[in-house]
Amino acid sequence: MATITERTDSTGATSYRVEVRLKGHPAQRATFTRKTDAKKWAQQTEAAIREGRHFKTIESRRHTLSDLIDRYIRDVLPRPPRKSKRPRSARSIAIIKSQLEWWRGELGAYTLADLTPAKIVEARDKLTRTIKRDGQPMSSSTVVRYMAPLSHAFGIAVREWGWIDDSPMRKVERPTEPDGRVRFLSDEEREALLTACRESRNPWLHTVVVLALSTGMRKGELMGLRWPDVDLPRGRITLRETKNGETRVVPLTGPALALLKEHAKVKRLDTDLVFPGQARPSSPVQPVDLRAAWEAALKRAEIKDFHFHDLRHTTASYLAMNGASLAEIAEVLGHKTLAMVKRYAHLSEAHTASVVERMNARFLA
Repeated sequence: MATITERTDSTGATSYRVEVRLKGHPAQRATFTRKTDAKKWAQQTEAAIREGRHFKTIESRRHTLSDLIDRYIRDVLPRPPRKSKRPRSARSIAIIKSQLEWWRGELGAYTLADLTPAKIVEARDKLTRTIKRDGQPMSSSTVVRYMAPLSHAFGIAVREWGWIDDSPMRKVERPTEPDGRVRFLSDEEREALLTACRESRNPWLHTVVVLALSTGMRKGELMGLRWPDVDLPRGRITLRETKNGETRVVPLTGPALALLKEHAKVKRLDTDLVFPGQARPSSPVQPVDLRAAWEAALKRAEIKDFHFHDLRHTTASYLAMNGASLAEIAEVLGHKTLAMVKRYAHLSEAHTASVVERMNARFLA
């Protein structure tokens, strides 16, 4: 049963204090400035308690979002992600921390009991309107990436910590991401880029880019590659830490295999990483940081609007234009379904059309 008490403070402002009492459950209390909001909260709270889905009031009122973020960073981020045996990289942890710190700045003072989906939506929309250093608004894909760690933190608070019974993120819609772009290298661009990478002062860049083009491996897969997973005699790489959590075998052939064989002759003894960064005292060796060398190579090759991940699109596009089916492309790239490779369908269809055209010209003309 709910009771609503009207109160007026010394300034003349009116508020409405609600108390919901149901037998066998602790009393729930809240204060509102509008009576309609008080009635609505009372109805929703009563219904939630009767249905057994009301959040744990004591814990949810005891902890703020800032508390949740602190514990998540301390206890969860150091653990390997689900379906992975290896911990997150230092760079990945830094990115997630930065994203969570943004949410802390907007909503950190709210208790979990008071943090409604509506408040999160307000913050999400503010993030969407944020102007980046290049003068462009935050993309929907970036907003989605910011929402991901917050959603995961709330999920942990529900499943493992018992701080809340339900995540407010379940009622917050993610912005619609645009269809993935397909930007791939022309023959001239490819030759210019490979030349620039070959001339780079970074000893790993050329091999990494050739391997990316040859196999379609993701940047994270390349940077996390370790020598025990590289079988040079049999010409294959076993990827144990993939994005979809499944092991994938990647064939090694041609220039990529030749470069790795040469690279193996001078591999480091202090780490089994194939592409290690500089060693630092009392710190595990991290993968090499290629960002500066990569950007310099793009500039030298005069290639614009191209990201490292577009090397993967280039591999898929070349496969499609050389007759590979969508199922074969999905197998090479490690996608579970064809949905992610449908963007290359028009390239495959164009190849099929040209094959049919040549057949007709030869036999039926």
